[in-house]
Amino acid sequence: MDALDVSRWQFGITTVYHFILVPLTIGLAPMVAAMQTMWVITGKDSWYRLTKFFGKLFLINFALGVATGIVQEFQFGMNWSEYSRFVGDVFGAPLALEGLVAFFLESTFLGLWIFGWSRLPKLVHLATIWLVAIGVNASAYFIIAANSWMQHPVGAIYNEETGRAELTDIWALLTNNTALAAFPHAVAGAFLTAATFVAGISGWWMVREARRKKTENELGTLATTGVAAQAPLPAADSRSMFRSAARMSFIVMIVAGGALAITGDIQGKLMFEQQPMKMASAESLCDTETGASFSLLTVGTHNNCESVVHLISIPGLTSFLAENDFGATVQGVNQLQEQYEQQFGPGNYKPNLFVTYWAFRMMIGLAAGSALLAIAGLWVTRGGRIPDQKWFSWLSLLAIPTPFLANSAGWIFTEMGRQPWVVAPNLSGVDQIRLTVDQGVSDHPVGLVLASLVTFTLLYAALGGVWFYLLRRYVVEEPLEHDAHPHVDPPESEDEEPKQLSFAY
Repeated sequence: MDALDVSRWQFGITTVYHFILVPLTIGLAPMVAAMQTMWVITGKDSWYRLTKFFGKLFLINFALGVATGIVQEFQFGMNWSEYSRFVGDVFGAPLALEGLVAFFLESTFLGLWIFGWSRLPKLVHLATIWLVAIGVNASAYFIIAANSWMQHPVGAIYNEETGRAELTDIWALLTNNTALAAFPHAVAGAFLTAATFVAGISGWWMVREARRKKTENELGTLATTGVAAQAPLPAADSRSMFRSAARMSFIVMIVAGGALAITGDIQGKLMFEQQPMKMASAESLCDTETGASFSLLTVGTHNNCESVVHLISIPGLTSFLAENDFGATVQGVNQLQEQYEQQFGPGNYKPNLFVTYWAFRMMIGLAAGSALLAIAGLWVTRGGRIPDQKWFSWLSLLAIPTPFLANSAGWIFTEMGRQPWVVAPNLSGVDQIRLTVDQGVSDHPVGLVLASLVTFTLLYAALGGVWFYLLRRYVVEEPLEHDAHPHVDPPESEDEEPKQLSFAY
């Protein structure tokens, strides 16, 4: 392995790990805000407890997301200095906006939300969490706008004297049609992740509480008949509280799933127009076909484009995904390779077909875990029912990681399908604004990069352990007694003391 390979591994490992945390932050912030809104509207203590309970989990995820995200921007200077030199004038603008506008917005109002439970009026305090939700989603947009410029460069010129891309139109960058298509798709995936997270935890708690209540009733019956029995198990019945959270989450999951399908279709057609090689690699389509099918299963090595056998296929579906026409012609990898050699010079312009093919299918297939939980959950909670079946408890837990993995697979497909470009050429834009991965890497000794790879991998593994430990601890602990304390508005005068204080964390 050379410095390029190790640098790619380091960026891939740290980015994929960070992106595990990002969708939950983006989706959970508005869901916690919705729970607090329900409490403000209804006055029900259950919504207050849910807000505090899932708010803790949001804060844990947010903190770890910030810690792991800092490394991403530093890596551009560490291992990708030539890339930074080439695109710094363009790429720095949306990143600066993300920090100055979005991150400061979310971090400032998150602090007010944490410490303002008994210090701010109820509606003002509610506004702070909604501003946090707006901030995290605005942050996502600026990051996606930066990444979309790498996928489809716009609003820039190439300076031949400096050999750099230079920004000429920030508005064109922020309204890049690639970003406008990618953002709703990413947000829909984030809502699916957060809703599955809330539904999975709520489903597990519903079954646990229902079975515990059933045991209490059985013990009480035995005691009244004179049979020796232990005292009833403690803890309040939280079944109806978690049922409310689960029902809300099931609806969000269905809406988010539908939004994912629609936005994914839009994004796929745009991808076919802007990056036809990525579309071909998603199907491992080696040669141009009219009415190209979509395979569900293949065997072969993929990458040599000689031994790929498509076993189970849906006729014409790839053509439909590309141009909304089951009979459309889709260019193959081999033909595009020849075209790019003529256009950009000698080189290998094929991405890793094995990775792109299976990442695309994992992105779609793993979302089925959320769909199954939503359908089963709506059924077992119909008509006011509270499930006590063990199978639903297991389904709830097993479904939680599926959208996390689906989001990561989608991100891997997006980035690996663009290879070998780090800045893909705009086929209808400025020809010189393009950069391959090997042109963007820093000239570091391989040992130095390998040392940082090992360090970051071990550090991120430790942070991952902390993240899982804290989430598991507070999930199993359930809403605490102080989480049931009602909110009180601050006193009208300095001499007047609040009747009851409620400290959030």
